[in-house]
Amino acid sequence: MRFFNRRAAAILTSSILAASASAQAPVTPPPVTPAAPAAPATLPPATATPMTGTVPLPSVAPVEPAKPEPRPTGVAAKVNGQEIPEVAVYRALRQFPAEEREIARKEILNHLIENYIIDQYLNALKMTAEPAEVDKLIEELKGELKKGSVDYQKQLEQMMLTEAEFRVEVAAQMKWDKFLKQQGNDAELKKLFDASPDVFDGSTVRARHILMTPGTDAAKVDEAKKTLAAIKQTIEAEAKKAADAAPGDAMAKETARTKRADELFAAYAQKYSSCPSKKNGGDLSYFPRVGAMVEPFAKAAFALKPFDMSDVVTTEFGQHLIMTTAKKAGTPRKFEDVKEDVRGVYAVRLRDAVVGQMKPKAEIVINAAPATTTPASATVPATAVPMK
Repeated sequence: MRFFNRRAAAILTSSILAASASAQAPVTPPPVTPAAPAAPATLPPATATPMTGTVPLPSVAPVEPAKPEPRPTGVAAKVNGQEIPEVAVYRALRQFPAEEREIARKEILNHLIENYIIDQYLNALKMTAEPAEVDKLIEELKGELKKGSVDYQKQLEQMMLTEAEFRVEVAAQMKWDKFLKQQGNDAELKKLFDASPDVFDGSTVRARHILMTPGTDAAKVDEAKKTLAAIKQTIEAEAKKAADAAPGDAMAKETARTKRADELFAAYAQKYSSCPSKKNGGDLSYFPRVGAMVEPFAKAAFALKPFDMSDVVTTEFGQHLIMTTAKKAGTPRKFEDVKEDVRGVYAVRLRDAVVGQMKPKAEIVINAAPATTTPASATVPATAVPMK
């Protein structure tokens, strides 16, 4: 899993409406060619005595109805005194496989903390969502759910959301939408489009990375940075040796260099990385400039030539060493054709700007994870927490 991409954000962003989408939009199966009829089976001759009675079956214990998952209690964190309930983390956490939950929890909680910071910022700006506006949106939602034969109350229960909690989330999203519309006018969107052609033309890169997660201890962070810098230096030196030893022209030597660098980077990722991608040598496959990875990571990956390595990159998830392994160029687009994509990127950058300005000033208290946070099932409906 690309845990440092926006996977948790995507899970948290999914609204209750998304849960009804599959019910509303039936999938049309592709046409199939009927199979030829099978040859009739040869049956034994009927007996003169008809079978009577019932077929004896082994007895089994009655099937117990599935019990609802208990709603987690407690407080996961506080942001300027405002509590983030543990259940808010659990809604998203239960959708991750067990081996990914430790890292996923950090990502989910960080995203929730930032959401609270943004909502507090919007409240300070007097952005509002009137009760009548919230009522109207929820009634529209209920209508959409009904079309898909989805029960609104049961959906809330499955997602461990009370009606009051859901109203708060809807109001928060409405305030954000108003702020985004206010800030992201057409002139601002066009300015962003003109300044960032590679963001909107479909360009992608493929990269490997090594992640170290030293936490916030300064000495451990410094040690992680030194380790990653040493790994980079070793790979570069060994790759140069391979190039120098390779027979042939400059192209052959470059091929030897990149092959050796890629092999060594993958080996170091398997040994040192904290990311689940370590099992694939740190390979993250292809991703776009915006929307998949956090900004410092994406910016560094796109700036690299194939098989060159970054300096150590710091994100909220830890310290990274990145090697870009391939690039796919995009196709120039017109602003009018990608305007909604531009708006989406503007929203991400606006969110990052608010968080960057307000988070350092916030008083944040993170509590220890509960002793038992193992979800009963990873297959659950999308949560209704609307995210920016």
